[in-house]
Amino acid sequence: MADAKRVVEHQKATLQRQRRGIVTRGKLLRSARHIFARDGFEHARIEDIALRARKTRGAFYDNFKDKDDVFLAIFEEDMARDLTELGPLLLGLPTINERIEALAEYLAHLSKDIQRMLLNVEFKLYAIRHPRKRKRLADLLRAMRLRTGIPEISRLLPQLEGQTVNTKLIDCLAICGVMDGLALNHFFDPDGLDNRAVARYLRLCLQERIPESPLP
Repeated sequence: MADAKRVVEHQKATLQRQRRGIVTRGKLLRSARHIFARDGFEHARIEDIALRARKTRGAFYDNFKDKDDVFLAIFEEDMARDLTELGPLLLGLPTINERIEALAEYLAHLSKDIQRMLLNVEFKLYAIRHPRKRKRLADLLRAMRLRTGIPEISRLLPQLEGQTVNTKLIDCLAICGVMDGLALNHFFDPDGLDNRAVARYLRLCLQERIPESPLP
């Protein structure tokens, strides 16, 4: 009986540690988003990320290897949230044109998130300035897209099914590049490139790359 009680108590303690770990990781990710956007990826300090999250430097390293690792975790978190939201949004629409319209509006909405756009640009600039790291980081992001993003987008837009994986990846990178550029110029000159224009050009980009065959 005593042994069974100890097992139950051990399981409860383990579950509590796991929950605390999830909460700590979430706080560190939110803090990292703020610090990266405020200071730039290269100048952001791990100490500042931990301090803003009210955690220790040791807690940071319990969850992440380095700044690259925490940024990739941010990117993966964003991708997972986007795909979760896009599923119900697109699958309820009967035509490809309606899905393209909804996807363009969704991406235009994301482009209003200045913190997220700054993070994307900062990380890419950092990688470009450090050629030894650039390929590794690009490969990691590409692998993440191939593992989660590309299969899910293919499910939501079955017109893409006949394309090769490499073509889908190139299209994904191109659309992300267009989105980054539109968002950056929108924040730089919102009067010259307003939200409606951003949505329009994203729609044109999607229409160019997604076949118009009917949905099954």
